[in-house]
Amino acid sequence: MDFSLKHLAVATMMMASLSAFSNAAHAAITPQQSAVILKTFSGTSATDFREFLSGLAKSDLARTDNLEQTINAYLDNQALAPEQQNEIYRLLGLYTRLKYGSEATQTLRELVAIPTVNVDGVPTYENPQFIKIADKIKGLAQAFNLNFRNVDNRVYEITLQGSGDEVVGIHAHADVVPVTPENWVLKDGTRLDPFKVTLIGDRMYGRGTEDDKNGIVVAMYAMKVIKEEKLPLARNFKLLIDTTEETSGDAIPYYFEKNPVPNYNLALDGGYPVVIAEKGYGTVMASFARRNAEGQGAEIISLTGGMATNQIPSTSVATLITDKPAELAAELNKAGAQYAKRNGGNFEVNAKVVGKDVVLTVTGVSAHSSEPESGVNPVARMLDFISSVDGQIALKHNHITDAAHYGAENWGLDYEGGKLGIGFADAFMGPLTTSLTFVGLDDKALKLAVNLRVPKGKSPQELKAQIAEKLDAWSKSKHVPVTFDYSIAEPMYRNPEGEWVKALLAVASENLGMEHTFGTSAGATSVHELPNGVQFGLAMPNVKYTGHTDNEFKTVEQFMLDLQIVTEMMARVGQLPKL
Repeated sequence: MDFSLKHLAVATMMMASLSAFSNAAHAAITPQQSAVILKTFSGTSATDFREFLSGLAKSDLARTDNLEQTINAYLDNQALAPEQQNEIYRLLGLYTRLKYGSEATQTLRELVAIPTVNVDGVPTYENPQFIKIADKIKGLAQAFNLNFRNVDNRVYEITLQGSGDEVVGIHAHADVVPVTPENWVLKDGTRLDPFKVTLIGDRMYGRGTEDDKNGIVVAMYAMKVIKEEKLPLARNFKLLIDTTEETSGDAIPYYFEKNPVPNYNLALDGGYPVVIAEKGYGTVMASFARRNAEGQGAEIISLTGGMATNQIPSTSVATLITDKPAELAAELNKAGAQYAKRNGGNFEVNAKVVGKDVVLTVTGVSAHSSEPESGVNPVARMLDFISSVDGQIALKHNHITDAAHYGAENWGLDYEGGKLGIGFADAFMGPLTTSLTFVGLDDKALKLAVNLRVPKGKSPQELKAQIAEKLDAWSKSKHVPVTFDYSIAEPMYRNPEGEWVKALLAVASENLGMEHTFGTSAGATSVHELPNGVQFGLAMPNVKYTGHTDNEFKTVEQFMLDLQIVTEMMARVGQLPKL
């Protein structure tokens, strides 16, 4: 989830109380009643939705839950009240889950197995893995009797045709963030293949299970069922599958240069129930030109961190050369234990001799860079640790020590801009966050990125000027040559109105037993600059988002709920007389 990443902090908006939406028709079927229906009909087979409803109507469940009248009216093709229509849509979601849950899970496995990671120097539209997943999605669409278009291998478009002119865009993406395979290890030592779905308990581990191949799958199966059941639609749906959401973000704009923008846009790449605000995405990229080491002591010759600006890794590794590796490793381990204890004790600093070198590793907890509070950033701690021991342990000074002092003195371990004095917050959208993420070292320079998530309160121009003034002053005072590149986007904030948003909020909150309120997200999605654009799932608030982390997973139960909810949503929004 992001133009260069995903994620989300769902908050309560005071004005969005339940009473504000009391005029929306609600389905009477509760999550508890849905669970009973699922349990009762699990393992049974129905040729189609009407046969499923006929079986349900004859059961004690229908009489107990007062569904018999609604079902019989639908089967007799009678006019239904709005509440009855919504009950039928909810039952369609349950039917889809029962009939196609296993197939959808297998499809997710097949998509995860295609490693759609950006490769440097290879345009996404020429990457063989993206061509492979395009062919796979095309085959599914044709098997589901849906219209498919591959728009220059940038965006894959799947259309569910309705009778009107309005178009609802459903947004998901096929690309995933990079992996460090050696870090995909569970606490019990189980090693995982990032590109193979591994089921352990209720968790389906694999890159893309949460971000965002799950969104592709549930949307396509929802379309399949609606098409099979010949459900009349008052408007059209287009599933737009992005290929550059995690990197350049240029595929969707390319698509809209050639195709009209949908009237309404829903990203299945954020949070439930309905997210109407997204922080702006920003990057402060510092570049330290390589320079020969000066002084006495050990020399740091390499440094690793995150592989993308939107990804907080689980480890950061530095390699040092010295005449006395055993002594250096001992010094670093002693200082590292003290440093970890001083700074919370929730991470590890470990040095060991490897050949003639000393390998220093800081192990934290990986996270999406939009949720720095959910992880423990090893990049920030590595830089701060190096800076803190410089002088206590003899180190030669070079571009890597320059970067360490820069990171420690301007950003530190704080992730809300407090160290630099740029912090601010919005009452609804939350605070500015600043995460040291990407580390890139080549034969010319070391690049170090700080990922920003920017709420309302300061314009991008104002924030950029404030940061630049402080960093330029630091560079001059420390006599450290560094080049800065800034990019900061406007936050998205919508005050949604209309029947479509009421329907979205009702579908998600009722199925998930959630408060009937809008949310805000720190993760940017492809609807950030589109009209009538909101996030509609597929992540739960107050649960750590695992996209962009090592050991990414989606639970089977949540995946099934997503399939159920997205089907109901498309049926309900598709049949509303007016959005």
